[in-house]
Amino acid sequence: MRFQTQLVPATLIRRYKRFLADCLLEDGREVTAHVANPGSMLGLADEGMRIWLEPNDDPKKKLKWAWRLVEQPGGHFIGVDTGAANRLVKPALMAGQIAGLDGYDIVRPEVMYGESSRIDFLLSGGRPDCYVEVKSVTLSRQTGLAEFPDSKTARGTKHLGELAAMVAQGHRAVMLYLVQRTDAERVTLADDIDPVYAAAFTEATAAGVEVLSLGCEITPSGITLGQPLPFEPPK
Repeated sequence: MRFQTQLVPATLIRRYKRFLADCLLEDGREVTAHVANPGSMLGLADEGMRIWLEPNDDPKKKLKWAWRLVEQPGGHFIGVDTGAANRLVKPALMAGQIAGLDGYDIVRPEVMYGESSRIDFLLSGGRPDCYVEVKSVTLSRQTGLAEFPDSKTARGTKHLGELAAMVAQGHRAVMLYLVQRTDAERVTLADDIDPVYAAAFTEATAAGVEVLSLGCEITPSGITLGQPLPFEPPK
């Protein structure tokens, strides 16, 4: 997935109202960028961080900049756009490129199921129906270890219960953690941040919900799916 326009480096001044960020461009201009991330962005939104913005000239958009990446001092990148996760996963599913989720004839996004919810992807044809929920992972508080979530997520907890209900009905259900960090070597749950989610995860996996975790390759040119990452269940 290539960015639509060339990204521009900037320095973060502040993030506020969740979806807005004031940024300082290298030419001295101060601009406001859209932040496509409803989470806390723990560790990613500190003043002075080097970030990358995507400019646009779309007259329908109020803001002419969108915050896409954080660059760490060591040269690693983190993708902050949570919507990018589904945009990356969809073509890979359609091409049968994700091991364990291949062999399906039809890939349908945003299908209604459960209690007024939408599953990210419903795979059907060729194998038993498979319900796939995708979560973008950006938190890391320990070198090499990515964690989800970065804040309490009642919605995420609900999704786990609904995935377990699909298994009870005889379907497959998969929780896919997409890690948008190039420094991640393994994945786990931040059970200290949301113990309720961690408990729901334990119940869901015991009920038969499968877990996949994938890394990403990220540069200012674009983001592509990387290799599978080991998942370490919470202790």
